[in-house]
Amino acid sequence: MPTITLEYGADEPLVLDLCDGTCVDDLVGPAGAEGDAARRLVTAAVAGPAAGPPLQAHVVPGDRVVVAVAGDVPQVQAVVEAVAERLTAAGVVAEDIALLHAAPLDPEPSMAGLTAAVPGIGSQTAFDPALESGTSYLAADEAGRPLYLARPLVDADVVVAIGPWTWNAAFGGRGLDGELWPTFSRRACRQELTVALARRGRQALGDWRTSVQEITWQLGVCASLRLVPGSRGSLHAACFGLPDEAARQARAAAAAWSPQVAEPAELVVAAVTRDRPGFASVTRAVAAAARIAQPGGTICIASRLAEPPGVVFQRWRQGAPLDRLVHEAVASRDPLLVADALQTRLFARALGDRRLVLLSALEESTVEDLEFGFAAAPDVIERLAGHAESLAVLHEADLMLPQPRI
Repeated sequence: MPTITLEYGADEPLVLDLCDGTCVDDLVGPAGAEGDAARRLVTAAVAGPAAGPPLQAHVVPGDRVVVAVAGDVPQVQAVVEAVAERLTAAGVVAEDIALLHAAPLDPEPSMAGLTAAVPGIGSQTAFDPALESGTSYLAADEAGRPLYLARPLVDADVVVAIGPWTWNAAFGGRGLDGELWPTFSRRACRQELTVALARRGRQALGDWRTSVQEITWQLGVCASLRLVPGSRGSLHAACFGLPDEAARQARAAAAAWSPQVAEPAELVVAAVTRDRPGFASVTRAVAAAARIAQPGGTICIASRLAEPPGVVFQRWRQGAPLDRLVHEAVASRDPLLVADALQTRLFARALGDRRLVLLSALEESTVEDLEFGFAAAPDVIERLAGHAESLAVLHEADLMLPQPRI
């Protein structure tokens, strides 16, 4: 019998022993580089990009350079070291190079952060969106509203933008992280984006993209490094060039996280491997699984989730109308309630009429109150998989965007 081993953050993995006649899709993320190999991958990208000038051509000695790391970057230590080395080789001294990094819009970072000082970098600063004095006016949007951005970015001669390129199945496409906007803007701007997404869902993404393009143009960013994660926190691809070109290359490389399946499956088993995932990770995993699950089928989520969803989600599962709950949460202007409403809206849209079985660190009573199936141990899911006629398995499902073949 075929066997699939599925890691989900626990000490022991899921081991799925399948019947010989089971139709199986085993979907795994792409391999990637770590440590020195990741550093060499980035060096090759910035020194010899597929299109446009190399990083060294973007700077001259005396330039004040800010390396802006937006969000959760795979192998970030190696990435920043490679960029700093190329800037130094171009004649920029360490005192003129500043590293500015900001937490992701997604509140659940999964990659390891910087662990040591970076040679060639004069200063390293964590951007605080709550500190308004740390931002500066850049421009006004089409509605005349002021756009604020981190002061070091506005004052720099050259900004080297570094960010991840990932999928978010709950949005039906690319994730929000990796852009300078609103990652390096005031907290209120982040909250406004969450409100817009809670109100309008995916329709709000168009306005976000327009703002991203406007900020990038106003700031004059020409050096953009996009990183596509590999499996288990590795670096799959590094793409460098003008922002649009780097994004185009990264999207093509990220296709490795968007595999096709021939037919929707009766059962989809999806793993979230983050050590301490929040419900946003589970929402993405459910959305990824739902893309390749049959209507009325079953989704099993394996994770170490320990915190239950918020009150908006709980009231929805208890039967309260979703639209009214979202409206009330948005009207409250409470950031926690709005974020909860957004996750609830995305989750409801993804799950549809499918059954959900949850293997997690949550108590049985908590899961049952949400009216989900409770898996007390891995063997519950292993038995379900052993009896399924068709099965899809998603490793690191919260990073996946699987596609049904048409």
